[in-house]
Amino acid sequence: MDRSDHLEHLDKHLVEELAQVARETVRDELREQSRKQRRTAVLYAASGAVALYAGGALALALGLGLAVGLPGWAAALITAAILGVLAQLLRGAAHPKHPHGAGPGAGGAGTVPAGGLGTRYPPMPSEAPSPPRPGVDPEGPHHRA
Repeated sequence: MDRSDHLEHLDKHLVEELAQVARETVRDELREQSRKQRRTAVLYAASGAVALYAGGALALALGLGLAVGLPGWAAALITAAILGVLAQLLRGAAHPKHPHGAGPGAGGAGTVPAGGLGTRYPPMPSEAPSPPRPGVDPEGPHHRA
């Protein structure tokens, strides 16, 4: 085995070791990041569950308060109506009726549908296209063969 073969073997070995260290480092970093994100997600989920129970307890308290002066079914119906109106108001706050930059009367062409997936139809141009002039190529100059 001559010296260049020995150096080549050492280079390959060094490259393999560096690659292994890099893989382990990246794996450890990703594991640490995912652990932090998992913890954050669990805390958000727990917060949401507790808020849901708090909202249920608030609705129950409202219904029981109304039931003092009303029959139980009427108190439950009023509580449900109040929660329905609140849900609609929150939904409206989450999805504004007008996209950014559009005023109150700017509906029609180019508006975003309720699903938020693009436009219903393409926007209309402000004026009709002019007819082509005689002797003028309407497509303009192109590289033709």
